Amino acid sequence: MNALRSEEIYTIEDIYALPDGQRAELIDGRIYYMAPPSKTHQRISGKIYQTIANYIDSNGGKCEVYAAPFAVFLNQDEINYVEPDISVICDLSKLDEKGCHGAPDWIIEIVSPGNKPMDYFTKLFKYRNANVREYWIVDPAPQQIMVYRFEKETMEQYSFGEDIPVGIYEDFSVKIQ
Repeated sequence: MNALRSEEIYTIEDIYALPDGQRAELIDGRIYYMAPPSKTHQRISGKIYQTIANYIDSNGGKCEVYAAPFAVFLNQDEINYVEPDISVICDLSKLDEKGCHGAPDWIIEIVSPGNKPMDYFTKLFKYRNANVREYWIVDPAPQQIMVYRFEKETMEQYSFGEDIPVGIYEDFSVKIQ
């Protein structure tokens, strides 16, 4: 009889033990190493972050926005740790010096060529099951944005240059160039 080979389950402790500068995420005990972001990725991330931060500041909002690298302990367990490109957290009790413990209200991931399946499938289901309220996938190659509003069970597709309404706010939209 052949014994089934079990895959090793990693924990957040293993993420923190990585060499300095090595970034990785942990999903259901599996480590996913992250390549450094491109110039385009960083430009898009910076502009989106700036737009959201300006909106929150000018409206006296209680939510906070964070850009990667920022730790999100998604399920408050030892086998899930992600670093979304942008996280918006409205329940400030989830925040401490280590990061966000539990699901952010809004997560934005900017697709890199090597991580399409991760953003479009693995993280989509992980974020939905963790009760993230809204998830955007910004894909620079086809210049499209997929917007998932899990509370309303809707999915919409937008193109760069269009005003995209933000589901967690009633009077806010973002235009990605």
